[in-house]
Amino acid sequence: MAQTPQTILEELKKGVFRPFYFLQGDEPYFIDQITDYIENHALEPSERGFNQLVMYGKDNTVGNVIVQARRYPMMAQKQVVIVREAQDLDDLNREAGQTLLLNYVQNQVPSTVLVMAHKYKKLDGRKQLAGAIDKKATLVNSEKIPDYKLVEWVAGFVKSQNLIANSAAIQLLTEHIGNDLSRIANEIEKIKIMLPEGAELKPEIIHEKVGISKEFNGFEFQKALATRNLTKSIQIAQYFVANPKAQNIIPTLALLFGFFVKVLLVQMTKGLPDDQLAKLIGLKSSFMLKDYQSAARIFSGSQLINIIHQIRLADGYSKGIDSGDREIDSIYKDLIFQIVKG
Repeated sequence: MAQTPQTILEELKKGVFRPFYFLQGDEPYFIDQITDYIENHALEPSERGFNQLVMYGKDNTVGNVIVQARRYPMMAQKQVVIVREAQDLDDLNREAGQTLLLNYVQNQVPSTVLVMAHKYKKLDGRKQLAGAIDKKATLVNSEKIPDYKLVEWVAGFVKSQNLIANSAAIQLLTEHIGNDLSRIANEIEKIKIMLPEGAELKPEIIHEKVGISKEFNGFEFQKALATRNLTKSIQIAQYFVANPKAQNIIPTLALLFGFFVKVLLVQMTKGLPDDQLAKLIGLKSSFMLKDYQSAARIFSGSQLINIIHQIRLADGYSKGIDSGDREIDSIYKDLIFQIVKG
């Protein structure tokens, strides 16, 4: 049965290293995390010169990997063979390569720790090889963190770095970067070096260290729309269009969708105590309700339903669904007028 990255990492930290790891899936961060841990901890530094080999898929074949995996360690109890970018192995998806790897799976060398890091895709589960790896080796599925759980994951990562997680800072970071765990972790680790132990990760630190514009970002765009500030909304949208790498339209629309859905919930549950309302819409504190409650007073229920509908349409247009000749600029402008003037 396939294992989760978290389960394997906990096992590795206890000093348990298995003979064959096949790491696969859409989320490269967890694959790199496991691979790096094995590379840095499976052998003592003095043993690595003769007993640790890192290979790259595009430069090798399954046959080359098997030859290395069947070697015996020199002056050590085990050897480590790591295949990075294993999805690029020339013959992995051909019958000959799959047969070679299948034979190895069925006759593994116990003194070898073989790691195949197969990113962005999975083996064909209908093939015999995938079934054999699942039963006789250690298969790890690395799945994307769902967008609705991203803030929670980042908060946990911040705490693991011995920093205090500020909700506004975490939302700013995830909104700007999107669902890219590797980059998020890298930015937080860089910031950690500059902060004392136990410091609070604040929005101004994210603005300064990650390079997010204080004036033109998703949250400022959300605020401008929520207060029906037409001039500011268009100004920020024009910046987004001119700087798509700084602020991509897809995560921006996801941010707006989540905000206005919560505003509609706030409006539909008038009279509910603030602490219960905050919990209902997924906020950690009732202190964060202010913007949602303000927008709930500005927009009517029918307007909010239309806004949510328009955001869904804009999301489809941004992905090429029924978009016609619409450019990103016109998608933003149409949405702004629907929200501000609607």
